[in-house]
Amino acid sequence: MDNLEDNLENQEDASTERSVNFIARIGTACHRFSMKYTPDASVFTIGLTLAALLLGIALAKRTPLQMIEYWGQGFWELLTFAMQMSLIIITGSAVAHSPLMKRLIRWLAASPMTGRQAVWLISMISILISYLHWGLSLIIGALLAREMAKQLRLRKIPFEYSLIAAGGYLGLMTYPGMLSASVGLSIATPGHFLEAEMGIVPMSHYMDNFTNIFVTVAFLMLTPMIAALMHPADEDFAPMEGLTPMDPETLRLLDTEDVPIAKRPKNPSMGDRLTYSRTIAWCTGLLGMFYACHVFAKRGFTALDINMVNFIFMFLGILLYRDPASYVRAVRAAASGASGVILQFPFYAGIMGMIHYSGLVDILTAGIVSISNETTFYLWTFLSSSMINLFVPSGGGQWTLQGPAVVASAKLMDADLVKASLMVAYGDAWTNMIHPFWAIALLDLTDLKAKDIMGYTTAIMLCTGVVFLIAAFLPM
Repeated sequence: MDNLEDNLENQEDASTERSVNFIARIGTACHRFSMKYTPDASVFTIGLTLAALLLGIALAKRTPLQMIEYWGQGFWELLTFAMQMSLIIITGSAVAHSPLMKRLIRWLAASPMTGRQAVWLISMISILISYLHWGLSLIIGALLAREMAKQLRLRKIPFEYSLIAAGGYLGLMTYPGMLSASVGLSIATPGHFLEAEMGIVPMSHYMDNFTNIFVTVAFLMLTPMIAALMHPADEDFAPMEGLTPMDPETLRLLDTEDVPIAKRPKNPSMGDRLTYSRTIAWCTGLLGMFYACHVFAKRGFTALDINMVNFIFMFLGILLYRDPASYVRAVRAAASGASGVILQFPFYAGIMGMIHYSGLVDILTAGIVSISNETTFYLWTFLSSSMINLFVPSGGGQWTLQGPAVVASAKLMDADLVKASLMVAYGDAWTNMIHPFWAIALLDLTDLKAKDIMGYTTAIMLCTGVVFLIAAFLPM
């Protein structure tokens, strides 16, 4: 009798396993591995620091003391960038908690009828916005993921929160060939540091070519579908233990009320009247938005950089709240979400310092070129960029370090300089999916940890990597 029960149980388990598609199995396997072995993002940062130190000693033949000096030399070189990313979190969160944006995000978040639809929708939105600006994609993806989880839970719809959050992060893989591409914007700027070697490359030339069009369209069509297919089927969701990293604390945070509007005192003083003045809020907000419109009219989309995104979000937030006091309260409530950025970005700056000042980038690039030929040059450029991104997770920063070597190598190979630039950008973006650097902002806003989303983003990276591999062999 016991054997019969065991056989029936095994048959039921096998039936459940068959009902999950192959892509869902990949996602589940990667997620379980990530939940078991991926450390906190801060530990990941320390691990990369030690790896860069050892590589500098082994490959660049630097002494431990020299590598430590390079680390300290670079440690504070990302302070401006850290402030920019902190403001993305703070101003974006404040805007999302405004009455108007709450209604818009709730309307959008309420449209999915299943967890799988939610993953598809947030992935599509994240990718589309990334074509406009990666920073905007990151912040909207995080805020929408949080609200989607809340709406689905209220309607008792089974869903995988970590996969939804991963969908909001996908724009960091799909942006490099479009308007906010760090490499494209760099080589399109007059006076850029490689102008003497490759001239000025207009963004239209950088974006409007067969290789980049193929990559852009393929990601828009395939990535949301692959992400959605990774979601466990509704009938199989409940028995799968460990697939929902929504602990009681996360659920409590998702259920908390939004930042309340500041209440005006009953007997306000003159100072209180200024503090709670709608006129002051409107005048300040309109002044900022007028300036933003003026800059866009003058420079077009080239004006859309991370500073402009923060500028727009800040003054849009002032407009969306009825008085300065309410906006200040919203900013204060959102400030704690930037703690991860404040703590970890200096460590990544130190890693960049070791990679840069030790010459490790030049060593790696030279090694890749030595095994390349006219056919494989773009592929090896892509792969080398993917590896360097693990230590220099900034598109602009990586291009500054790797660009000169890649351009010089492309000339020796008689390769297309624009395509070589694209392959650097693609490689940098591809391994963003296994790197928590950019995910820090999203993790802070969604109240998740790196291990919660990295399994799914890794699986999506592996499934979509074929797009980049095909692009390496396509004509321009």
